[in-house]
Amino acid sequence: MPSRTPAAAPDPIELAIFKNAFHAIAEEMGATLRRSAYSPNIKERRDYSSALFDGSGQVIAMGDDMPVHLGSMPMSVQAALKALPLEPGDIAILNDPYDGGTHLPDITLVVPVFPGKQSGQPAFYVANRAHHADVGGTFPGSMGLCREIYQEGIRIPPLKIVRRGEMDRALLALILNNVRTPREREGDLTAQIGACRIGAQRLREMVAKYGQPRVERNMQAMLDHSERLMRAELRQMPAGAFAAEDFLDDDGLAETPVKLRVEIRLDPKRARAVVDFTGSDPQVIGSINAVFAITYSATFYVFRCLLPEEAAPTAGLMRPVSMIIPPGTVVNASAPAAVAGGNVECSQRIVDVLLRAFAQALPDRIPAASSGTMNNLTIGGLDPRSGLPYAYYETCGGGMGAIAGAHGLSGVHTHMSNTLNTPVEALEYAYPFRVRRYAYRRGSGGAGQFRGGDGLIREIELLAPSQVTVLSERRRFAPYGLAGGENGARGRTLLRQTTSQGESERELPGKCNLFVDAGAVLRLESPGGGGWGAAGNGSSS
Repeated sequence: MPSRTPAAAPDPIELAIFKNAFHAIAEEMGATLRRSAYSPNIKERRDYSSALFDGSGQVIAMGDDMPVHLGSMPMSVQAALKALPLEPGDIAILNDPYDGGTHLPDITLVVPVFPGKQSGQPAFYVANRAHHADVGGTFPGSMGLCREIYQEGIRIPPLKIVRRGEMDRALLALILNNVRTPREREGDLTAQIGACRIGAQRLREMVAKYGQPRVERNMQAMLDHSERLMRAELRQMPAGAFAAEDFLDDDGLAETPVKLRVEIRLDPKRARAVVDFTGSDPQVIGSINAVFAITYSATFYVFRCLLPEEAAPTAGLMRPVSMIIPPGTVVNASAPAAVAGGNVECSQRIVDVLLRAFAQALPDRIPAASSGTMNNLTIGGLDPRSGLPYAYYETCGGGMGAIAGAHGLSGVHTHMSNTLNTPVEALEYAYPFRVRRYAYRRGSGGAGQFRGGDGLIREIELLAPSQVTVLSERRRFAPYGLAGGENGARGRTLLRQTTSQGESERELPGKCNLFVDAGAVLRLESPGGGGWGAAGNGSSS
């Protein structure tokens, strides 16, 4: 990215006031979406994100939501701005991974904000992204082992779902006729629209209170402040090139491991960094390919983690960081590659390999590997209670990697995931399931001076014939320990069924699609986090 000279630092008190005001708007958007959403995936798991943008589409505030959404959402906003002239009352919709999106279940809405009676170009934009539990395609839940994106669901380029305040019913009908759960999808889309309108209204109120020039001035000051903080951090890092490799287990269609490689070149004198993914494997046939937006998002997340907690995660943060992401690789796939798992699994491995490289430069600041997978479980079929199709999607937490001075947390979502697990009561109410067990997977965290966190165990009995998709990682390559700490335990998924020959249990591949009969029990055991430091060096293990 081209370098620029930041403006003089503004009044710090005013900057803090505006930073928190913008953040509060993004958080209110998320709360509105959560309260009004229809699906358990959004209202219970909180699989959504909200953000605010200036008039040129640069992100200036994010909710405390999903890193994999937030770092990539600016590209969806830019895609919408490039494709559409957005006027007052318009709302853009898109999910195309090759046009700013991540994977097809993540649907993004973009709303222009015109303060007062202003016409012409919007002064701001608000956007949100939510994971819809089904967007059509070959498999219920739209997360199956596909070979091309056309099998993964309906692909929406930037279009206007609302024009001058009026819903485009033809476009909505087209979308709803291509999904298995149209009522749920319409409810969640309506909730997204309402949340965006709340964000736009709050920005208009802010302009009415402070005046547009003052609001815009502080937006730009936040961008520059993030850049200054990032450059100050880079100046304190050691000079040099720090490289690392890590592997995805496979692509689900072949057993060959998939390599990710990165080299981080730090130049503290110029306060710049280059992140180079050259050497990563070519894109694969299976659905674990990441698009450019995913790799950018994971890199944004890692660099944001190096800054103080109070630093605003704006577009200015990445001004000193250049990226080399070769096209046609697993970290920058070209159409029509399947990408459903790139968003959830490859993104986690990108973070792991970046942290492994940074651990050479900043050994006392970087944690061991966390569980390294979102442990995706998707189940669909006909609900015998209603006779209607259903689609359940959930990710499952695991162990957090330990760090110098602290054990890893157990049973949490880490890195690119920041959701909750669906409460047992909500799960059994919404779907034909019975939860048999939900517990920590004791002893799965890696030993060390500081222990990695433990994973989770979740057993679900299926009360109706169902189609199941498992999309997970760290079944072959364990989460790594650092500084002498041991690896975390690998994950596994078991299927228990009763047949005419009696009860049987088998371990499922980390990525698979299968049909099961009523009464089958799925047991998911998520990986633990890696340990940090050799055991016996002064802390209990």
